[in-house]
Amino acid sequence: MKNIKIQIGAVLVLASAAVVIFWNIHHSAEVVPEYVFIYAENQAADYPTTLGGYYFSELVEERTKGRIRILVQPEAELGPEKDVLKQMQYGGIDFARVSLSQLSELIPEMNVLQMPYLYESSKHMWKVLDGEIGDRFLTMTDSYDLVGLSWYDAGVRSFYTSEKKITCLEDLKGMCIRVQESELMAEMVEILGATAVQIAYSEVYSSLQQGLVDGAENNWPSYESMQHYKVAKYFTVDEHARVPEMQLVSLHTWNRLSEGDQKIIRECARASALYERRIWAQREKEARNIAIQNGAEEILITEEEKEKFREAVQGMYEKYCGDSMDLVEEIKKCIP
Repeated sequence: MKNIKIQIGAVLVLASAAVVIFWNIHHSAEVVPEYVFIYAENQAADYPTTLGGYYFSELVEERTKGRIRILVQPEAELGPEKDVLKQMQYGGIDFARVSLSQLSELIPEMNVLQMPYLYESSKHMWKVLDGEIGDRFLTMTDSYDLVGLSWYDAGVRSFYTSEKKITCLEDLKGMCIRVQESELMAEMVEILGATAVQIAYSEVYSSLQQGLVDGAENNWPSYESMQHYKVAKYFTVDEHARVPEMQLVSLHTWNRLSEGDQKIIRECARASALYERRIWAQREKEARNIAIQNGAEEILITEEEKEKFREAVQGMYEKYCGDSMDLVEEIKKCIP
């Protein structure tokens, strides 16, 4: 019996030693990150652009075998996009996804890509951004201590209102319409006949509910996710703006990386952009269906009426595009 106990004890000791050895081998194999970077995102955790950011982070960690980790901070935890851009220029934030509306406030040349009624369709816009023109604009950020990585989709923006439907251009007259913090968007609304009111995104619902504004403008996913259909049920599909978004990295962060890591970052950013584009299309359809099922009324305007909207804003092209009118014509000819 004593020998049996000794044998059992020996087995337990060996087993314990094996567990310790396995644990040490496993944990010693874990890679300690060489870099841990911060990625700013102002949308919710389940929003397409945020999911694209998460996918980008996963790809980078996988491709670098854990040497580079990118922590995505959603829901504007790091501040509004305008402040994020400033922090990136000083190296305070490493990566971000920002709207071209905010980026153009810093780089006015970017306005060309977000002019009202510029693109005929989503395919038209992607033919522009996926080509030489899009690459040219990605490199434009270099002079501002930023590095453009890829283009993200943000859908197409249209008007929605609480009391009065917009069925033609004349219906906008006298209305107060909320716009994002963008002088270009504000001017477009004013030219179309309404009064533009710049209100923070988080305050749009209460502003519509309290009658401080008559309507707003945005894409289907934002309209649905913020439940604006509850206080503004008339959604007029005028598709006045397709405002792409850009993935960026701070130049300060970029210069810390080797050429090999820079290449990996670019490749992962472009792969995540294609992923985001796919889930955006799915989300757009789902959001439209959810909003309509919950009482939203979709209003389609005729092509003839939409042409009146286009003609009304033509003066903005000369003001905002200036010497880039040849580029505008080049973009318009990129119809697929």
